[in-house]
Amino acid sequence: MDIPQVVLLIGGAAVAFAFLAILVLFLSRRRVDLIEDSPTAQPEWMRSTPPPETMAARQRAGSEVGMYGEEKGERLASAFVEQIEDIFRAELERDPSLASYKIDLGTSADGGLEIWVDGECYTEVDHLPDARLRTAFQRAVQAWERR
Repeated sequence: MDIPQVVLLIGGAAVAFAFLAILVLFLSRRRVDLIEDSPTAQPEWMRSTPPPETMAARQRAGSEVGMYGEEKGERLASAFVEQIEDIFRAELERDPSLASYKIDLGTSADGGLEIWVDGECYTEVDHLPDARLRTAFQRAVQAWERR
């Protein structure tokens, strides 16, 4: 029994339309609106250029600035936490008495912030071992919030 050409044509068109509709849905889910200010737009920290401290840190490391770039040996953290870390490091570099601290910010398994100072992990700013470190961290967060 032969299938009429009209049925084959309609069936092929339906399959092509379904494929096209799925493709459009897939591509629209991947689209990020970084320009329009709408309820579906990304947060401000994703729509703006990283802070100068982050740009300088990436240039010193010889790496490109990316949304989720990570440096070798760095703990994984979200993009805005990495930006705060770069500002925090710049704060420490400006104060010779704090410049010797090795810091790294990361994200814990439960999604909380980890502040690593000289290999020790702190989950609260108030527990940092030096009051000047606490102040520098708070200044870094405030500087990031102003951007």
